Amino acid sequence: MPESSSVLSLAIMAKAKSAAKSSSGGGEKKSGGGSAHSLNHGRRGEVKGHTRSAATVKRLKMYRSSGAKRNREGKIIRPAAFQSHVECGTRARVEPSRSWFANSKTITQERLQKFQKDLKEARADPYKVIMKKTGLPVSLLSEKPKAARAHLLETESFGSTFGKGSTRKRPRIATSDLSELAAAASAAGESYDSGRDRDLKKTEDDEGVKERPREYIFSAGQSKRIWNELYKVIDSSDVVVQVLDGRDPMGTRSKQIENYMRKEKAHKHLIFVLNKIDLVPTWVTQRWVSLLSQEYPTVPFHASLKNPFGKGAVINLLRQFSKLHGDSKQISVGFIGYPNVGKSSVINALRSKKVCNVAPIAGETKVWQYITLMKKIYLIDCPGVVYPTDETDEEKVLKGVVRVELVEDPSAYIQAALDRVRPEYMGRTYKVDKWEGAADFLEQVAQKCGKLLRGGEPDVNTVSKMVLNDFQRGKLPYFVPPPGCETRARGEDGAVDGPVDLTELDNAEEEEDVEEEEEEHSDEKEEEAENESSGKTEEEVEAPVVAKKARRKESKNKKSPKKVVKASSGKFVVSEVSK
Repeated sequence: MPESSSVLSLAIMAKAKSAAKSSSGGGEKKSGGGSAHSLNHGRRGEVKGHTRSAATVKRLKMYRSSGAKRNREGKIIRPAAFQSHVECGTRARVEPSRSWFANSKTITQERLQKFQKDLKEARADPYKVIMKKTGLPVSLLSEKPKAARAHLLETESFGSTFGKGSTRKRPRIATSDLSELAAAASAAGESYDSGRDRDLKKTEDDEGVKERPREYIFSAGQSKRIWNELYKVIDSSDVVVQVLDGRDPMGTRSKQIENYMRKEKAHKHLIFVLNKIDLVPTWVTQRWVSLLSQEYPTVPFHASLKNPFGKGAVINLLRQFSKLHGDSKQISVGFIGYPNVGKSSVINALRSKKVCNVAPIAGETKVWQYITLMKKIYLIDCPGVVYPTDETDEEKVLKGVVRVELVEDPSAYIQAALDRVRPEYMGRTYKVDKWEGAADFLEQVAQKCGKLLRGGEPDVNTVSKMVLNDFQRGKLPYFVPPPGCETRARGEDGAVDGPVDLTELDNAEEEEDVEEEEEEHSDEKEEEAENESSGKTEEEVEAPVVAKKARRKESKNKKSPKKVVKASSGKFVVSEVSK
């Protein structure tokens, strides 16, 4: 009895303590209700420090619940987040609807083919610009497979390769025995030609003769720095102007840059400016403009600060491009081209003052530079770039790619200049009548110009540089004829009659004009003498004269119509008009 009473009293005392502890909170419960744990964002009461927000508590709980909760036996009581399994039939599926694809566009086959045809025609026309881009995946429509797919089943069917019906290929053996193999080897050795063997290393002659190393100046315009400048200009420009030399447009044209812009920069505009047209005949300029305009818009130009030609057409064309880019504040126009074609001179002519340094030698422009033409049009000058072609050193010297002062042996390129310029023009320029070869020509010119060394020997080196400079700067008349004009001549009936020099055609036309003027002058004298003897009035005399002149003018126009170039808002059209 006393032991049981003592146990009962201990139990009563424990319950009383627990009741008192629960009534006071005991540090575990606060007066505000809820747990006082730091993950409980809604706790109340005496809380010291900063409490966590609901978003922070949610993120921390997500970190803690990364793994599944298991019991002592290892069974999953609560799966991990995003790994719960839903029994079949406990959740309904949403029925698919076409409204999910309301933003997608569809097109019929006929409309797609018409769109592809119109787009192809617009891209092929140099005077059409695609204003608004379509929402169709044009790149996917025009994309070609990178590698052709191998159709194995067409080559070998499944039945002939596997299974009971499979057939084994018979190996192809060229010879049946060793004797035939030896005969074939001997025949191949007899027919071997070492000159056609590409794998054979070419050695120099035993005499020790080697090719002369190429001068370093012929790599001008091909450095990595120059090409970086070119691509910077192309990337920064909305319109790219390729300046060509009117004497040799195809020789100063870059097909590589055109192909690059057509593939990589199709959204940029490319136009041609045919500079230095004052150095070639008019009909040559007209023909080149008509040929180049079939690919890109082409404008003839003469760079001059006081009397430029083609300035208004170029500015009107640039204004049209600025209107196409109405969403941008301004457009940039980059000028690219061969060295010494006149890129900086064209910019100076457009500004009507010297804003770029110019010189009649190659390599004057070192880096690109911005020039303001007007409020919405900026011009970019680019250094001259020599494009990788198969041109020889002679062509580079005569085109003006290298500076003549740096050429070691300038007399080696005089014969090429003599072959390109007519002898009468060379003789008229340097007062030389006849010569035999380039050496004789240089000696006579040195004697005429007084370029002599000690002992009266001609200074061939100085005279050679003078002739090459005159050729580069246009003092010697020369041009490359357009395609189809190499064998152009006039016969008695006005038809094409055999190959002659191109300048003979101009001389023949001038002689015809002189003869016609002499005939008109003699006819007028005879008519005046007849009128004085007959005593007619002035009106009676002038009427038949005017009618006769009109008939003569009509017949003259029918014989030789002339071609002129008309400019209409930047687009040049070649048309035939009366003389």
